Amino acid sequence: MVIFFYPQASTPTCTVEACNFRDGYAELRAAGYQILGISADGEKKQKNFHAKHGFPFDLIADENKELVELFGVWKEKKNFGKTYMGIVRTTFVFDEQGICVRIIDKVKSKEATAQILEG
Repeated sequence: MVIFFYPQASTPTCTVEACNFRDGYAELRAAGYQILGISADGEKKQKNFHAKHGFPFDLIADENKELVELFGVWKEKKNFGKTYMGIVRTTFVFDEQGICVRIIDKVKSKEATAQILEG
């Protein structure tokens, strides 16, 4: 199982990452992985993002931020001199027993599938 957290649906970098998973989906499934994406966006935004790009995996709308906090990816961020709280792009890889065997915290959006398969 692969769970990827992304900051915001339909933004350029998040779209590239999710589309990379979509395009590499057959390869990931052949390697035994299921894919699940999570962000703090609302359900409507997630549904629109999912439909627009035809993702073959589910997206979760974690509006109350329970999952992002549980996984420790809701953190202080800095961008253009501003400090704010947000999701830090992170991918968790779990084995067949549900044990987290790898955390990718330096996700390369254009290479997200390869980062998992190389692991």
